Amino acid sequence: MKRIEEIYWLRFYGCLAVFGFHFLDRLNQHIDNVYVDLARIPTVLGTPIFIFISIFLFSMRYGNQPPSGFLLKRLQYVMVPYFVYGLIYSTTKYINLHRQGEPVGLVENLTEYLVFAGWHGYFLIIAMQFYAFYWLYCRYDLARWLPSGPWLLIGSVIGIAYWGLTRWLGIEPPGYLLWIAPLGWIYLFFLAMLVVKYYPQLAPERLKEVPWLKWLSRPELLLAYIAVIVLLTLSGWLEYSSKETWVVPLFILFTLFAVTRLRSLHATPMVKTVNRYSFGIYLAHPMFFAIVDFAGEFVPLSLPVYALLLIVIGMAGSIVLSRLANELPWGGMLFGKTLHVPSEQQTPAPQVR
Repeated sequence: MKRIEEIYWLRFYGCLAVFGFHFLDRLNQHIDNVYVDLARIPTVLGTPIFIFISIFLFSMRYGNQPPSGFLLKRLQYVMVPYFVYGLIYSTTKYINLHRQGEPVGLVENLTEYLVFAGWHGYFLIIAMQFYAFYWLYCRYDLARWLPSGPWLLIGSVIGIAYWGLTRWLGIEPPGYLLWIAPLGWIYLFFLAMLVVKYYPQLAPERLKEVPWLKWLSRPELLLAYIAVIVLLTLSGWLEYSSKETWVVPLFILFTLFAVTRLRSLHATPMVKTVNRYSFGIYLAHPMFFAIVDFAGEFVPLSLPVYALLLIVIGMAGSIVLSRLANELPWGGMLFGKTLHVPSEQQTPAPQVR
């Protein structure tokens, strides 16, 4: 199977977007202005990219026949790290609160993190739901009733309505329960299935065969929409996360542009390195950010030094931890499996987790 170069670039971008989003969150505690808000715009696509990539690769590799044990394997490599890192983050939060004189119950804290998905690993719960939906979609041939084209439009409307109405009505369940509901993300599933369906026609030389996809993938359309977002940012009208109404059309336009333009752009060694450790970077980088914050309590750090330490220690620490963990028996399952990234002489598609 031919290597899918654009997925390397999308995963690279998604990993840096998630890292950058949390990095800007830290900086926002020290500096808050419109420039930070503008920098947030490209970071909101991180979580949706990872969901899209998973479904896209499953469908490209397995078609309508996911292999035996598909869901069990997904549970092992997705949900085990969810509980491992959830325990780590909940324990450090528990210790920090007591250290600051703000006691919290141990069971209450664990429930917030592990049951209510109250940490950045909520993405894994979302992903697992869509892995199960992909299995059902194939198993019962749901494409007959839920075709990807019309349901991308319907799913987008559902997602926009879900994020808009829950914010407008002030619905705030415990933890991140609001975020892990599939309604806000369903458009990603049908976008991935649509891209797989039309993948041969999405090559630049064949785009004219699908005029409506050619129109949606135009860079002018994406740039025009980004310009609107920038104007709304300058006016102070937007909130910044992957759970916003304006993110839905942005992600669709960005993804269609990317998959039609990056196909022939070979991934660089740096892009492949980030791909290899992307799961570990996603899970572990806030842990290393916290180490920098803790050190800052004892050693005064200027803002530039603090920002540099967040980037260097956050990225390098996550990669080293992931590499070491994967050299131990069961380490990959516990702390996030690294991806096998083929060399130039190899041709398999990017690995699915």
